[in-house]
Amino acid sequence: MKLFAGNSNRVLAEQICNYLDIPLGRANVRRFADQEIFLEILENVRGEDCFVLQSTSYPANDHLMELLILIDALRRASARRITAVLPYFGYARQDRKPGPRTPISAKLVANMITQAGADRVLTLDLHAAQIQGFFDIPTDNLFAAPVLARDVKANSQLDNIMVVSPDVGGVVRARALAKRIDAPLAIVDKRRDRPGDSEVMNVIGDVAGHACLLVDDIIDSGGTLCNAADALLEKGATSVTAYITHGVLSGGAVARIMTSQLRELVITNSIQPVSAVETAANIRVLSVADLVGEAVSRTALEKSVSSLFD
Repeated sequence: MKLFAGNSNRVLAEQICNYLDIPLGRANVRRFADQEIFLEILENVRGEDCFVLQSTSYPANDHLMELLILIDALRRASARRITAVLPYFGYARQDRKPGPRTPISAKLVANMITQAGADRVLTLDLHAAQIQGFFDIPTDNLFAAPVLARDVKANSQLDNIMVVSPDVGGVVRARALAKRIDAPLAIVDKRRDRPGDSEVMNVIGDVAGHACLLVDDIIDSGGTLCNAADALLEKGATSVTAYITHGVLSGGAVARIMTSQLRELVITNSIQPVSAVETAANIRVLSVADLVGEAVSRTALEKSVSSLFD
């Protein structure tokens, strides 16, 4: 087994290699003067079971091309099997046609990864579970819920917690965490006027006197979470903490979180945190290296990964 990584999340790749007790595969990924990507695998991979770790985070298109080129290079070097490990699968929010003459980009990216030569896909908390069906190759969608639940139990008083979904679409995800920690569930009903903006309309459930945990898969601009936190506190919540898998945090999101009423934002390192995230007083990062590393190990050994969902 060999694990290679592009430039999107080298820290996570090294943590996974430490968990697996293997060295990170040697590859030279660089740019020509016009920013065209050049890549060279610097070790023999003939007949090897190869894993390529790459989050398609910002800059999404550059990291996606690195992933495709890495897969192609391994395929042409006669790797026995290639598994694309995507801690964060970009373009997942474009999983349907929201209006006429719009693309389904998630399906397009799935086709590109398959055509590049990937034999399997291993990813974490897809924005929509049905994206697994966009791939024509075996796809395992891991859940960060076990990692988040352990942190909640270690850092919170469980008898006063209420799990909250920041919108109707995230109810299944929030319910899964609520079930793990035996907590009640509430929902924030919001109406989005345009992409990136949201207006909180109502809170479904009695949150008065509870410490609320907002649970979602992606935080991008942070507007939804900040508005949801304001609404929950107005309804009598004692505090609001957010647990989010993928910290996209684009634009002024970090500054918005730092000045918000959120007690704490907890994210995973599925996307490599920038320096502003690491220095923010109310943002904390959890590692998913053990979870992803164990899934990689079981895949290489042809063992079941279903117990990792528990």
